[in-house]
Amino acid sequence: MINRKIITKVLCVVLVVVGIAMLIPGIVSVIYKESSEAICFFACTACMVIVGFLGIKLIPKTNNAVLRMRDGFFIVGISWILFSILGAIPFYISGSIPNFVDAFFETASGFSTTGSTILTNIEAMPKGMLFWRSFTHWLGGMGILVLTIAILPMLGIGGQKIMRAETTGPTMDKITFTVTGSAKRLYIIYAGLTALEVILLCAGGMDIFDSLVHSFGTLGTGGLSIYSSSIAYYGNFYFEMVIAVFMLLAGINFSLYYYLFTGNARLMFKDPEFKTYIKIIVIATVFIMGMLLVTGYYQTIVDAFRYAFFQVCSIITTTGYGTADFDLWPLPCKIVILLLMFVGGSAGSTAGGLKVIRFMMIGGIIKRRIKQRLHKNSIEPVRIGGKKVEEDVLYNVRMLLVIYAIIALGSTLLVSLDGVNLTTAFSAVIACFSNIGPGFDLVGPSQNFALFSPAIKILLSLLMIAGRLEIYTIAVLFTPQFWKK
Repeated sequence: MINRKIITKVLCVVLVVVGIAMLIPGIVSVIYKESSEAICFFACTACMVIVGFLGIKLIPKTNNAVLRMRDGFFIVGISWILFSILGAIPFYISGSIPNFVDAFFETASGFSTTGSTILTNIEAMPKGMLFWRSFTHWLGGMGILVLTIAILPMLGIGGQKIMRAETTGPTMDKITFTVTGSAKRLYIIYAGLTALEVILLCAGGMDIFDSLVHSFGTLGTGGLSIYSSSIAYYGNFYFEMVIAVFMLLAGINFSLYYYLFTGNARLMFKDPEFKTYIKIIVIATVFIMGMLLVTGYYQTIVDAFRYAFFQVCSIITTTGYGTADFDLWPLPCKIVILLLMFVGGSAGSTAGGLKVIRFMMIGGIIKRRIKQRLHKNSIEPVRIGGKKVEEDVLYNVRMLLVIYAIIALGSTLLVSLDGVNLTTAFSAVIACFSNIGPGFDLVGPSQNFALFSPAIKILLSLLMIAGRLEIYTIAVLFTPQFWKK
């Protein structure tokens, strides 16, 4: 069975972390003279911090208690739902989003870095609420739990099992230092890149508020903008290129930055997933550019590159920012964009999707199978970057794809019962499950998710969380074996 005492203590830490995080939008509300919103945030902070600290103090400290993997999976699965419920409270009690299901959807979209929204008039939202909405991206991008596990040793709790359960991708062994050290270093890199983007956007003339919220959405690969027209609101080539480049950077395995900043850049540029990721972006951008020019959608190479590059970076990193309505582009362009939705960014990045490394493994499996058909006695292993991939890893990848397909198709059927067409239903599911944000047709870049019923919004919210945690973390909670002793 799960260790209830340790789990409760960890969840209390999570409660405190989320409560303290709400101080920042509270201060923003004060700056913009939004008194009711400020009181709302400060009240939430006080309640969450008091309850969290009481829970921590009342549960006896355990000497060097180590969480089991089962406990880690439970904490991660429950915590992301808890984040979304807690984060929705300010929206709901302030009246900014008067329906709690809608508030839950918006917050789940934020913390899972999806970027789907139910808001129809974003600009009417108070500044403090807009800041919180985008700040959830930044917190969820690197994972609140990665921050939390840096605190756990002070409570006598080891956090490695949490990090394994929460960190995205097939492997997380590229950083070999301690788990607590990993969390701190990752956040230093994450915060550093965020600060750099803010500086560059401000240098181009964007005000500090807009620079902060859009940098949160970029590095967290979330994409919730403070304008209904997203980045297209500015119509500024410089802003678009800065954001596109940082979206690209956010889709890279963050452990590779550790190599870069410690003088081992060679290891970063030799990484096979990194090289494949860059190739996909280049090929997709060139193809879409060509199609946009050939069909006459854009008249100049500069415009074709501007919109193709931005949208490719936005979709493959599952950020979801927009400078153009790609739903109006030629069909071949939309097919490429749909494929990019499935691929996603690199393992160990803040991006969603199935991850580039998994598709590399699938490619290796297909290549091996073809060779075996030609040479029946061939037993050649699958290799990535010259290294053999273990068969259990390949099996897990195949099973993940099967589970992903089953859930996606089943969810599409349920969403279609809401009275929407198949394109809308399928793209809404993929947009949420792969943490992208916009889909096609009625949930396209210029639309939103307000049309769905409360039940479907809850389903899509859970898909966002499951997609953020890469299915297995949530799936194991529903297996009978998980609850057995």
